[in-house]
Amino acid sequence: MFRGGAIKYVIFLSVLLGIVILTKVLQNVIEKANIKTLYFSQYNGRLVRKLPGITTLPVPSQLENNNSKDQFLSCSETAIYEQQLLLEKLEAKVRELQEKLAMQNSGWDPKLPTIFAITPTYRRFLQKAELTRTAQTLKHIKNLHWIVVEDSHEKTNLVKRLLNHFGIRYTHLNVRTPVEMRIGRNKPWWTKSRGTEQRNVGLKWIRDNIKANETKGVVYFADDDNTYDIRLFDEMRTINTVGVWPVAFTGAARWAGPICEDGHVVGFHTNWKPFRTFPVDMSAFAVSLKKLLVERPEARFDPDIKPGFLETSFLEQITTMEQLEPKASNCMKVYVWHTRTETPIININGEKQLIKRGKPSNPDVET
Repeated sequence: MFRGGAIKYVIFLSVLLGIVILTKVLQNVIEKANIKTLYFSQYNGRLVRKLPGITTLPVPSQLENNNSKDQFLSCSETAIYEQQLLLEKLEAKVRELQEKLAMQNSGWDPKLPTIFAITPTYRRFLQKAELTRTAQTLKHIKNLHWIVVEDSHEKTNLVKRLLNHFGIRYTHLNVRTPVEMRIGRNKPWWTKSRGTEQRNVGLKWIRDNIKANETKGVVYFADDDNTYDIRLFDEMRTINTVGVWPVAFTGAARWAGPICEDGHVVGFHTNWKPFRTFPVDMSAFAVSLKKLLVERPEARFDPDIKPGFLETSFLEQITTMEQLEPKASNCMKVYVWHTRTETPIININGEKQLIKRGKPSNPDVET
């Protein structure tokens, strides 16, 4: 088993090395080209080469629009344009190879239901630490597809590197929370729900890319500030509708979640807003893929809902208490903890003092 895995790894490295060498060769060819200008024309709003591969270019009098500067690109601009296209293709190929390797290393079983774990994340002092903790658990789960959605205008290099490092099959997305929905100095945390837009984008990706008649699985909203027992993921694979379980250190109690009798949910244990229809934490339930793709394709998180009511608002769209499926030994075991890491204020203030003294920590050391 080890020998076969080693051979596949060597093949993967060889292919990757070949791609890098090919990139360098093509780059040198482009840089050495002595063509001064290339004839381009507009096609669907994009500059494209009108006569690809020509060595003799038309003189200005032969051009369709002599005064159009858009029809010309300098040799250096052309080289950059072509390199960008090449790099996009190479990145797609490398990504494909990485996914195949991740599937091989994780022992992907086509007969096993797939777990789609949607994780919203945002830039903060402890982001990498909490994502690393989550990834260390998820890498041990078979048939898991991690959908990480950043609250940002662009995908950050920090998250890109982390996702590539752990070898988990993943999809990396991003969407910036609208200004009116962001938490700020004049908008305390209890007035807005965080991660709403990101979870909806994750759901949209699943609905756009996964077919219910071809893939069996569940969707789980795995926040990056929790601690997970891998047994939780084994339990959720058997969910037919909506599965539920208790979560520790939430609901203003030692644990909060369903109260179950004989395989049925008969109530909920919580010390915070007990009048809610479903007084549970975001990590206390998972939903079958069929439920979200076929039966309730319009279900989504409401960005106007206040924190604490986001879960109940979502579950009210897709299920009833009678339809809930108790997991974790009839909801008597805890497999997930809401362990938000405390922001190290002392270290942040200490860093500010170092900056004032002209001795800041090396920013190249990523934390």
